[in-house]
Amino acid sequence: MLGAPFGAEGTAMTDASTSPQLLNLLNQALARELQVSIQYMLQHAVAAGRFADATGAALSPRLGKFVASDAMVYFPGWTLKKIAIAEMRHAEAIAERLTRLKEEPTTMPDAVILGATPTGMLELDREQERGAIALYEQIIDVCQQERDDVTLGLFQRILGDERKHQRVFSDLLEGEGSVRG
Repeated sequence: MLGAPFGAEGTAMTDASTSPQLLNLLNQALARELQVSIQYMLQHAVAAGRFADATGAALSPRLGKFVASDAMVYFPGWTLKKIAIAEMRHAEAIAERLTRLKEEPTTMPDAVILGATPTGMLELDREQERGAIALYEQIIDVCQQERDDVTLGLFQRILGDERKHQRVFSDLLEGEGSVRG
């Protein structure tokens, strides 16, 4: 456990009403956010590296804007990078909330799986977002039961982002043949 965390007003928190169940769910959410931020950033970097020369320059102007697979199928690398950054922000917010609730945030991400092809990556990523949506809906239910409006508001905002991320990955997979494995 961490030393005395402070609330938004700078006063030490004394509320011990947060259940172990909610704290566990928050740490699960943090492990997931850490995992996907690493996973999405590495997918971006690995795919970008496939089409760069030794100096790091893209092999063509078009590839400088998109990440491609070995099969010359263009993959939206900047989208992955932006989503990875959003996931990092979620992780930060969840860790701060855990600290305010006097719980030590986990430092262990869930397992990172990159995928071998653009389609494989997007399928993995879409499934990660589906899992997050289910977990965050569960967290929202527990927050409502425990009347934790601060954590509730945080996860309502994060849930909205995760739904957008899932739509992005689904749209990319269902695109007009632009992503093939």
